[in-house]
Amino acid sequence: MTQTSDNVTWLTQEAYDQLKAELEYLSGPARTEISKKIEAAREEGDLRENGGYHAAKEEQGKQELRVRQLEQLLENAKVGEAPEDTGVVAPGMVVTIAFDGDEDDTVTFLLASREYASSEIETYSPQSPLGSGVNGKKVGTEAEYELPNGKMASVKILQAKPYQG
Repeated sequence: MTQTSDNVTWLTQEAYDQLKAELEYLSGPARTEISKKIEAAREEGDLRENGGYHAAKEEQGKQELRVRQLEQLLENAKVGEAPEDTGVVAPGMVVTIAFDGDEDDTVTFLLASREYASSEIETYSPQSPLGSGVNGKKVGTEAEYELPNGKMASVKILQAKPYQG
């Protein structure tokens, strides 16, 4: 898979359809519902002490943020295209790594958007510290990434295969 931007997100058709449906609901019926809640609360009088009004406005803000996130995610999505099996880590691949070169201490995860996370396999975002550290690296090489405490950690990439979901 040729990645034209760090913001590209690999999604299956099913995941894309699910996110698109959520966006359509949030930008259509859900907007109407929240507007009605705000209007009903506004009619109750003094807005400074109106808990229902403030709760509805907060809900509206969260909803609009989610709409913007979904729009950006879907705009940059690659749908249904599994990456090529080239031995190079890329979004849409199942990656197995060994911590500090210890082949007994391994983790296998899907490198993909958190939107695609499932209970089948742990998912790491390509923008996460570990995800960005391994992205673009070849199987058999070492990769470094920054831990939350600011220290650097090293992993060896043992395997990278396209996700068959």
